Amino acid sequence: MKPHYPILDGLRGTAAILVVIFHLFEAYFPVMANHPMHHGYLAVDFFFLLSGFVVGYAYDDRWSRMSTWEFFKIRLVRLHPLVILGTIIGAICFWFDPFTNGAEHTKLIQLIGVMLLSFTLLPSPDIRGWGETHVLDGPCWSLLQEYIGNIIYGFFGRKMTKTALWILVIISGIALIIVATWRGDLATGWGYNTIWIAFVRMMFPFFAGLLLFRSGKRIHMPHAYIFCSLLLVVLFFMPTFKYNGIYEAACIIIAFPVIVAAGAGGEIRGRWLKLCNFSGQISYPIYITHYPFIYIYTMWIALKKPAPAQIVPVAIGLFVLFMVLAYASFKLYDEPIRNWLKKKWLMKPDKISS
Repeated sequence: MKPHYPILDGLRGTAAILVVIFHLFEAYFPVMANHPMHHGYLAVDFFFLLSGFVVGYAYDDRWSRMSTWEFFKIRLVRLHPLVILGTIIGAICFWFDPFTNGAEHTKLIQLIGVMLLSFTLLPSPDIRGWGETHVLDGPCWSLLQEYIGNIIYGFFGRKMTKTALWILVIISGIALIIVATWRGDLATGWGYNTIWIAFVRMMFPFFAGLLLFRSGKRIHMPHAYIFCSLLLVVLFFMPTFKYNGIYEAACIIIAFPVIVAAGAGGEIRGRWLKLCNFSGQISYPIYITHYPFIYIYTMWIALKKPAPAQIVPVAIGLFVLFMVLAYASFKLYDEPIRNWLKKKWLMKPDKISS
């Protein structure tokens, strides 16, 4: 029986919650140098590395009884229902946004067209004017890269020898370092003018995660979940400085693999195990459903310029809303829909996990 990695589920939840906090701060601190969580966007790169590790864990030993198309179907069932939900929430929030008045400057048929295109995860017309590739639900830009990583794995990565995978990871790492040092940060990839950087950000961590799984390297340490969660917090809250690009590349290339190796090698039980399970359950829903409300919250701050004393209770209220919405989305929508799709679309029981 395969080992389970509940600490990795918990760490995925930790990173997702940090993303939410990052976005709540970002509305008031749009300039990264002033943002308290200067490197919070690196949670996306951590997600990519986790995904590569988990894909290797879940599917590397199943190719003798699974076709490439069947793999793609399994991944669609796992990921796409929440893409649909996040996009629908995004369309509703866009239309009824009291600060940007989407209904006044966008035709309903145009919004429906953008929503239907967004269901596919392909970049959509920028009807908001922020330059985003995924205008109704910004975080979907990273899901597109997740899909690309899965496609590369399904066609090529699954067949790669460890040597070939090492070569790919090294080349991808060099590209990541070049981009990070050139820009001075990696806070990009979500817009049309930097969409190519999204691919650079995905390639190294995704396939480094796959290589980490195949290498079998694990770090055994007590209290791994607590230590690794705190380490993520410290890494994200570090200030910006002269060699900021090098620092962010080092986080992805060195620190994140160490954290995942420690999470995979750690043990957990009791209440902490329940917390990790819960954290894993809400991690993807909270990531994909919170941002449509961030658009409204951001424009409220930009246009109304409320005092910090007014912003804090709203931010706390939104955080609670996001948690409740994430859990409700998981229990009432995502889990039932995926179970139904597994029965209707996936034929064999051994093809319907993860």
